[in-house]
Amino acid sequence: MLTGVLRKPRVLIVGCGDIGLRLAALLGPRVRVVALTSSEQRVPLLRSAGVVPLRGDLDQPDTLWRLRGLARHVVMLAPPPAQGDTDPRSRRLAVLLRSAMIGAGRSPLPMRVVYASTSGVYGDCGGALVHETRPVRPATARARRRVHAEAQWRWLGRGGARVSILRIPGIYDAAQRSPRERLRKGLPVLRREDDVYTNHVHADDLARVVWATLLRGAPQRVYHASDDTRMLAGDYLELAARLLGEPPPPRLEREALERGGLSPMALSMLGESRRLDNTRLHAELGVRLRHPDVHSGLTQPVPSPGTVTTGR
Repeated sequence: MLTGVLRKPRVLIVGCGDIGLRLAALLGPRVRVVALTSSEQRVPLLRSAGVVPLRGDLDQPDTLWRLRGLARHVVMLAPPPAQGDTDPRSRRLAVLLRSAMIGAGRSPLPMRVVYASTSGVYGDCGGALVHETRPVRPATARARRRVHAEAQWRWLGRGGARVSILRIPGIYDAAQRSPRERLRKGLPVLRREDDVYTNHVHADDLARVVWATLLRGAPQRVYHASDDTRMLAGDYLELAARLLGEPPPPRLEREALERGGLSPMALSMLGESRRLDNTRLHAELGVRLRHPDVHSGLTQPVPSPGTVTTGR
């Protein structure tokens, strides 16, 4: 379990959006959860969730000084900036945390850090089964930013922190991240012979994976935060259509699909195919997924507005 000098250990969440709030609900009263936020408007929401808000902005280094005394267990969920090939946010935070470790002298317990990355760092794998040891080959600026971010956290790990990296595929649930709206828009998917493998994880399960990694993640270790499903993207959306009572998406050749109204991000994802192996997730982290497949996750009851589910 999480232990520390304080009777009630502190967990700092950087980037406390939906997944961070689900994680906070899991941690509950046994842990004091502190969240860095740059938005005054989010302060009441965080407080109502039992989270202590701490004002600061990863893009403004002079606002981060208060983190030095809080960092023992850190969950980094904040994304990189939307432009460029690097992640200065991760770099700034990693430097600050390493400085905090040096300033603390001989610390009785190592700093624990979980960094939420993306499976997009692998690039296109031609549908191959991908293990965590596979070299990264980022094909987009978005993925290159994540590779750079991972390097910053590995650097912190070499300085003595216990850093674990989660590579996360597509996140979904039956509410905010449901494919229902996409289906209602009638957006096309690739025909089967052109289709690509995609990977998924339910938002509740992702929060539980983060928690398990914080507890049991090995230092400098990468884990795939993916469920047991390995489906073609079109098959996933056709299944979702049946389960949600929506019309199935049209199937198009790749050339036609590129003219079909998809966003550049969606198109880039349909240019990459891989199947994530999640053996480490089960064997090393001891995670038992509440939704091991997308059928389970898409058919769960939809929570009432304002409810954060935990998947316990």
